[in-house]
Amino acid sequence: MPTTKARINISVSEETREAIERLAKHEQKPVATKAANLLEFALEIEEDRYFEKLASERERNNVRWLSHEEAWK
Repeated sequence: MPTTKARINISVSEETREAIERLAKHEQKPVATKAANLLEFALEIEEDRYFEKLASERERNNVRWLSHEEAWK
């Protein structure tokens, strides 16, 4: 039965493979599912890092801060 998910092949170290296998076994998930979950989590972290950097750069500019009350007027 075909799947709608794209397949990718990656090479990992023996230690990484063993770690993923242990995590998958602990969570009673297939190794491929656990690996996909970990990749998605890593992408979320990278996205957070990007937006944190963007926000930090914006804060450095000459910004006029508003109080909570001023912002909601």
